[in-house]
Amino acid sequence: MQFHWHMPANAALHGAALDGQMRLNLAIFAALCVLAQALLVAGILLRRGPQPLGHKRWRLEYVPIAAFTALFFALAWHSERLWAAMRYGGADPAAMQVEAIGMQFAWYFRYPGKDAAFGSTNLRLVAPGEGNPAGIDPADERGRDDFVRSALVLPAGREVDLRLRALDVIHGFSIPALRIKQNALPGQVFHIHFTPSIPGEYSILCTQVCGLGHYRMQAVVRVLPAAEFDTWVREQRP
Repeated sequence: MQFHWHMPANAALHGAALDGQMRLNLAIFAALCVLAQALLVAGILLRRGPQPLGHKRWRLEYVPIAAFTALFFALAWHSERLWAAMRYGGADPAAMQVEAIGMQFAWYFRYPGKDAAFGSTNLRLVAPGEGNPAGIDPADERGRDDFVRSALVLPAGREVDLRLRALDVIHGFSIPALRIKQNALPGQVFHIHFTPSIPGEYSILCTQVCGLGHYRMQAVVRVLPAAEFDTWVREQRP
C-alpha cells in the first residue's frame, strides 16, 4: 500500500480554492502548535515564583485569546463561503443535469433524455434486478427517455448540476479528485454544482458506514472531452 502525504491531484475548477484553504489551515495550526510548545518550554526554563499579574493580565491573557478567536472565526467564515458556493449559489441554467442515487450497496446515475427533464420516481417501483434501480415511473412521459448507468460520465469544462438522493439509509457521496463530499439522506434531494476540468477516471466512494457491504460501495466517474461526451450521450439514449 503506497502512502501519499499530499492531497490527491485536483481535477475540478473549484478544487484549487479548497486546496488553498486546506493548506492555509494546516500551516496556521502547525505554527500555533510550535508556538504553544515553545511557550511551554520557555515557561519551564524561566520558572519564577508566583507574581501578581495586575494590569498586565489583559495583555498576557485577553489579547492572545481575542486574536485566536478572531483568527478561527475568519478561517470558519472563509471555509463556509467555499462550502456554500457549491450548494446554495445556484448552478448556471445551462449546466448539465445528472442524478446520483445511493442504495445499499451501489451508486446509480440517471441522465435526462432529449427533453432535458427528469421523470418522476416512486420508491415502490425501485427494482435493480428488473433494470429500474431509480424507480422511474413509466406513466410519466418525461421519464421515458431517461437512462440510468452504474458509472458516472461527465464532460470536461462544463458545469454539472448534480442531484443527490438516497433510497434506504444515509450514504456519503465523495469524489476526492473532484473535491466533492455530500451526504445523501433518504427523502431529501441535495444539489451540488461543479465543473470537472481534467479528463480522466476517478473513484467514487461512500463515506458513511451504511451497512455490512459498505466497503464495496464504490463506483467510477469518467471525465471525457466534450466531443467524446456528446458521442457517448448519443450512444446511450434509448
